[in-house]
Amino acid sequence: MDLDIHGRNVTISPRTQSYVERKVGRLDRFMPDIMEVRVDLGEEKSNRAGNRMIAQVTVRHKRGTILRAEERSNDLFAAVDAVVDKLYRQIERYKGKRKRRGGDFQEEFAAYETAIDLEEEDFDTGNVIRRKRFSIIPMSEEEAIEQMELLGHDFFVFVNADTGGVNVIYLRKDGNYGLLEPELG
Repeated sequence: MDLDIHGRNVTISPRTQSYVERKVGRLDRFMPDIMEVRVDLGEEKSNRAGNRMIAQVTVRHKRGTILRAEERSNDLFAAVDAVVDKLYRQIERYKGKRKRRGGDFQEEFAAYETAIDLEEEDFDTGNVIRRKRFSIIPMSEEEAIEQMELLGHDFFVFVNADTGGVNVIYLRKDGNYGLLEPELG
């Protein structure tokens, strides 16, 4: 497991680094074959509540699954504890869904790095200020819904394994899902 720890407005002391490594290193026991874990630690400055510490962890699994959790607390170590606990719950939910489905993900498609944050540059107002490039792997609609829920987003872009086309699955206001299937005109 490759572990990257990054700090935003926070210096990562050796004590903090060893604490994060110890806590996050235990994830491998519950979810084997983790390829990469990225930990972002930061400080959120607020006038009302004072400064709060943020811990965000992104886990990339060998099969393409991405788990992400974020927690805030007044103490950095408490934020790390809370985010790791949240990831344990996500892993249990993920394992339960795989067991209920009674199958395996498509082994023939290797997972690549899914999201690369590019450098944010100063752009004029009204222009694109952030870009993300990501590799997409073929998956079923059910797997795309599961991945979207694991990420906590309300939409997910994927290659439909059945049709080979790029699709977008999204959460509707009524709690159901919608599927966008673009066609070249």
